[in-house]
Amino acid sequence: MSRFATIDELRAACSTLPRGDANAAAVATQRQNVLTKPQGSLGRLEDLAIWLARWQGGGHLVLDKVEVIVFAGSHGVTARGVSAFPAEVTAQMVANFSCGGAAINQLARQVDAGLTVVGLDIDRPTQDFTTAPAMDERDFLAAVATGYDAVKPDTHLLCLGEMGIGNTTAAAAISAGLFDGTGSDWVGRGTGVDDAGLQRKALVVDSALALHGSSLADPLETLRRVGGRELAAIFGATLAARHNSIPVLLDGFVCTAAAAPLKRLHTEGLAHAMASHVSAEAGHRMLLAKLDLGPLLDLGMRLGEASGACLAVNLLRGALACHNGMASFAEAGVSDR
Repeated sequence: MSRFATIDELRAACSTLPRGDANAAAVATQRQNVLTKPQGSLGRLEDLAIWLARWQGGGHLVLDKVEVIVFAGSHGVTARGVSAFPAEVTAQMVANFSCGGAAINQLARQVDAGLTVVGLDIDRPTQDFTTAPAMDERDFLAAVATGYDAVKPDTHLLCLGEMGIGNTTAAAAISAGLFDGTGSDWVGRGTGVDDAGLQRKALVVDSALALHGSSLADPLETLRRVGGRELAAIFGATLAARHNSIPVLLDGFVCTAAAAPLKRLHTEGLAHAMASHVSAEAGHRMLLAKLDLGPLLDLGMRLGEASGACLAVNLLRGALACHNGMASFAEAGVSDR
C-alpha cells in the first residue's frame, strides 16, 4: 500500500506543516547583528544563515550532509512533438548518471554531496495529457510516495532535480493550471525546439487546459492530470523535507513547478525551500514571482538535473562560514556604532 492511500490523505499531510524554529531564527538574527560588519552588509548571505537556523533548529549550523536527488520520468505527451530530443533520451541519460558522465555527477562531487538518481517507470510513459490525465490516482500517489521515501531524515540540505524529455511542457501546463494564463505565456524552448516546436508546445498546453478544465482548480489534481511521475516525486520529496524540517534548494523551471502545488495548498508551504537559480526557460522567472521566491543565481542555465541547486550549495556554505566563524565586535575589540 502506498504511503498515501488517497489524494485526500495526501492533502491532509500538506495541511499540517512544521513552521521551523522561530527562536533559533531570532538567535541567528541577533548574532548577525553583532558580527564585525555593518548590519546587512552581507546581504542575502545573512538571510540564508538565518533561514538555515530556522530549519536546523539553532546551535552550530552545519552542511555536512548534503543530498542531491534527481528524479526521472517518461512523458506520453512527447508524441506531440514537444521536444527537440527523442523520448528514449530519458533512459539513456539515467544510464549516463549511473556511469558518472553527466553534469550533475561532477557538480555533486564538487560540493561533496551524496547523489541519488531515481527512475520512475521510465519504460512506461505517462498518458498523453491532451487526451487523458497523465496519471491515475494510484500511479500518482505511488510516485509521490517514492519521492517522499527517498528523503533521508538526517539530511542537512536537500537539492532536488529532474530528468525527463517533455517535462518542460508538463511544467508549463502545471504553471498555467495553478496560476492561469495560456500555453504561449508559459512555454519555452526546453531542450531547444525551433519556432514551430514552440508553437506546438503552446497548443499542447492549451489543449490540456481545455480538456481538464475546472479540475485544475485543485492543485493536486493539476499535478496528477498534467504533470509526470518525476514531478510528483519532487512534490513528495519537498513534502517529506518539510515534515523533517530539512531546508531545500529547488532547481529550475520543472522542479519549481513540481513543488508549486504545496504553496497553493498552504500559504507557507515552501517556506523551507529556496530557488537556487532562475533558468533560461521562459516561464521560470514568472513562476518564481508567483511563488515569491527570489533566485540565488542567474546564470542562463536550462539543464535541470539539480545543476543549479548544486551550484548554490557553495553560497550557503559561504553564508555559514561567516555566520559561524566571524568574531563579534566585543570578541574582536572593534568599536560598534
